[in-house]
Amino acid sequence: MGLLVQKPPRYLPLLLLRKIMASRCLSSSCSSSFHSFSSLPSISSSSSLLFTPRVTFPLRRFPSLFLVQNAVSPRAFMSSSTATESVQERTSSKAYGSDQIQVLKGLEPVRKRPGMYIGSTGPRGLHHLVYEILDNAVDEAQAGYASRIEIVLHLDNSVSITDNGRGIPTDLHPVTQKSALETVLTVLHAGGKFGGSNSGYSVSGGLHGVGLSVVNALSEELEVTVWRNGKEFQQKYSHGNPVTALTCYALPEESKDRQGTCIKFWPDKEVFTTEIQFDYSVIGGRVRELAFLNPKLTITLRKEDDDPEKSQYDEYYYGGGLVEYVNWLNNDKQPLHDVVGFSRKVDGIMIDMALQWCSDAYSDTILGYANSIRTIDGGTHIDGFKISLTRTINNLGKKSKIIKVAFILEYHMLVLFTSSNASIYL
Repeated sequence: MGLLVQKPPRYLPLLLLRKIMASRCLSSSCSSSFHSFSSLPSISSSSSLLFTPRVTFPLRRFPSLFLVQNAVSPRAFMSSSTATESVQERTSSKAYGSDQIQVLKGLEPVRKRPGMYIGSTGPRGLHHLVYEILDNAVDEAQAGYASRIEIVLHLDNSVSITDNGRGIPTDLHPVTQKSALETVLTVLHAGGKFGGSNSGYSVSGGLHGVGLSVVNALSEELEVTVWRNGKEFQQKYSHGNPVTALTCYALPEESKDRQGTCIKFWPDKEVFTTEIQFDYSVIGGRVRELAFLNPKLTITLRKEDDDPEKSQYDEYYYGGGLVEYVNWLNNDKQPLHDVVGFSRKVDGIMIDMALQWCSDAYSDTILGYANSIRTIDGGTHIDGFKISLTRTINNLGKKSKIIKVAFILEYHMLVLFTSSNASIYL
């Protein structure tokens, strides 16, 4: 007889155990086991008053001592397909052999694990696609071949980035037997920034040759246009694969000298977990930073809109470089002096620095960069500069005998390191 307990009595577990054992004792062999529980404390008549009969459940044979009829198992909420997959995974894991070793080819690793290459599949990763192409254009500027970059956020949620650099090479690559353009767009770790005599750059923010190919892999569509040697080259891609052949057109006479690259891409909705929408202010912050770090570079940012009055456009050019950057950072502070800055090249490494102390700052702001890439975790270049600055100030104070009591001055400092070898970071 089944009972619904209003208030669990003290001997409820014993009562349930007796009923379960009684249902299992179908032969004389188990009767002795049941009688072994006969010494359990009996339930008094007063305890039985705490029970109120409600529903009757017939007792059945139980496959296990601890399995209770009418109980709900967590696996009951699992779909049959999920349960089947789980069983198959357990079976395949037991039979672990060479068949279970997967070899991903081409850009499959990027689409399989996009977060490994762009940080996330949310807004951060979405904007990282823009930064990858933008940094390539900035590398052309640092190499001395580009002076202008144009970024457009289109109405269809695509982005186009155009520079007036040398243009991506389009001739046949000796290893892949494809055009160099298709090689850098479809092959991971293919690029001209690995250093050495065959490197196309003496200074670059990119080092691994994955930026452009990753953007291609994570885009529904990508269109690339190259102006080079008096010609215009075009090719289209989808999900990392070329869908058209590389076409070539001769430029008109008035445009024969045009050079550069334009990348336009549509992020893949199947990859990103957020809405495909680019934040103008977020991209603008990164563009402003790059313009400060590269004083000879002009960067424009435009966002299209159905209403012309809502369209946005900004042009960034800061000829003062880091000195102007520090002035901009301390615009709402009370500086104690003009910005101090200098630039010097040592052992093939260019060092740019600017700093300013302010009387109303309660913490120091130190921003470090290596080849225009922010080093958010610091590094030996930041630690070494702070030590040198402290030692220099202390020695100057002691020699001039002006240091008699301890004092603290907060400051804003920017340090930019540009390496002649793209693989060297300080």
